[in-house]
Amino acid sequence: MTRDEFTALIHDEIGLAVATDELDRELDQVTGWDSVHLLTLLTALEQATGRSISLPDVLSAPSLGRIYAVVAGGA
Repeated sequence: MTRDEFTALIHDEIGLAVATDELDRELDQVTGWDSVHLLTLLTALEQATGRSISLPDVLSAPSLGRIYAVVAGGA
């Protein structure tokens, strides 16, 4: 999954317009973000990638960029 595909998934599944250059913002700085979005995103990512993604790693991620790193295998 590319960073562009990741941001498209955020838009499609959660409805948040986040640009790839905004992925490193802290989650509390992302307009419209809340904790329910995290679980929705995790489920959507697992469906899109066809594999399980570590919930503890995602929960500890301070930004969407770090969540992307977990998905990309760089956590």
